[in-house]
Amino acid sequence: MRGGTFEPLDRKPVQIHSRADGDDYGDGCGGAGGEVRDSRGGDDGEGAPPQPRPPRRRGRAGGAAGAVARHLPRRPPPGVAPTRPPARRRPRPPRSPGHGELLDSGLCDAVVVSSPNMTHYQILMDIISHAKPHHILVEKPLCTTVQDCQKVVEAAKQRSDILVQVGLEYRYMPPVAKLIDTVKSGTLGQVRMVAIREHRFPFLVKVNNWNRFNCNSGGTLVEKCCHFFDLMRLFAAANPVRVMASGAIDVNHKDEIYDGKVPDIIDNAYVIVEFDNGSRGMLDLCMFAEGSRNEQEISVVGDIGKGEAFVPESIVRVGKRTGGRDGVVTIMAEDERIKYQGLHHGSSYLEHLNFLSAIRLQGASGPSVDLTDGLLSVAIGVAGQLSIEKGRFVTIEEVLAG
Repeated sequence: MRGGTFEPLDRKPVQIHSRADGDDYGDGCGGAGGEVRDSRGGDDGEGAPPQPRPPRRRGRAGGAAGAVARHLPRRPPPGVAPTRPPARRRPRPPRSPGHGELLDSGLCDAVVVSSPNMTHYQILMDIISHAKPHHILVEKPLCTTVQDCQKVVEAAKQRSDILVQVGLEYRYMPPVAKLIDTVKSGTLGQVRMVAIREHRFPFLVKVNNWNRFNCNSGGTLVEKCCHFFDLMRLFAAANPVRVMASGAIDVNHKDEIYDGKVPDIIDNAYVIVEFDNGSRGMLDLCMFAEGSRNEQEISVVGDIGKGEAFVPESIVRVGKRTGGRDGVVTIMAEDERIKYQGLHHGSSYLEHLNFLSAIRLQGASGPSVDLTDGLLSVAIGVAGQLSIEKGRFVTIEEVLAG
C-alpha cells in the first residue's frame, strides 16, 4: 500500500510456499488421482519441458587416479581417525500443518503464497485479517474469479501496515523488461498495437491434477494468460474496455479422465483486447507447439516505431519507420544480477529482489505489481473465457459488475 506504515524487517523474511489446510487439492471441482510429477501450485512450468534425469553414475573412476582409488581402503583401519569430519546436516526449516498455524507461529514477516489457484482467496483473506502483519507475494492469478479478487483488494485497503505484491513476473524477464523501458522512453511513439504470441508445450501435471479444470484454475486465459494481459496494459498504458476471444480444446488432455470427468481447459485461443485510449492488444496462444524456436514473441507498434522481444533467445529488436528495415537494431537483453536462469529466465529471482526492496522501503514505494494489476489481469482473462462461451464481445464493466 502506497504511503502506508510498515513494520521494519528485523530478520530475514522467510519464504513460505503456503498450502491450504490439508494436502487434498481435489475439492475444487474434481481431478483427483493420477501420477504426481510436479507439486508446484503457482506457475505452470514455463520454459523447456522437464527432461528425465540422467542415471546416477556408480561406475569406477577412470585413468591413473581411478586405478589408485580402486586400491584405497573405503574406511580407515581400526584406531585411525577419519581424515575429515562428518558432514554437517543443515537443519530443516520449520513446517506447519496449515497456513493458519504458520501465521500464528510468528516465525515470518513475509509470506509467499504459491498454492493452487483456487486456494488463493481464503489464504489471502486469512493473512490480511491476521493480527500480526505479514507482507505478501502471491503467485498469479490473484484469485480465480473477479469477485474474489475484488474482496481481497477491499480487505487489503484496511491494512496500511502490509504490502501485497502479485507474482506477474514476466515483467522482469530481461528482454521484456528492455522492451518495457523502450516503450516508456517514447522511442516508439504512441503505442497503437500490442501482439503477443505464446507457442509452447501443454500444461504440466500438478497435485491431484487440479489444473485440468476451469473451476480450479480459473481457465487457461486466467491461469496462463494473465501474464500477457498484464503486459498489454503496461505497454498500452491504458485500461481494458472489452474483449473478444475464440478458443477451443483441440489436442491436449482429450483422452484424460479424472474421477469420471474430462478436462475442460482450452489449449489454443486468439484474444483481442480493446483499451480506453484506442490501442488494441492481440494474444495468439497455442499449447501444442513444442516445435517453436521461441516460446514468447512480443511486438509493440507505435506511430513512430516498432519493438520486439523474443524469449528464450533474449533478443530485442527496435526500429523506426524512418529507418526502414535497414535501421532495425538488435540487442541482446541480459541482467547481470541473474546467476541462475531457471524456468522463468531469471525473472522470479528479480521479482523477489523487488519484493524485498519494497518491504525495506517501509511504505515509501508501493509494490511494482499491485492488487489492481492483479485484478485487471484476471478480469481480462475472465472476459476472454466468457467471450469464447458466449460467442460475443464481453465488456470489462460486465465482468467487474459480476
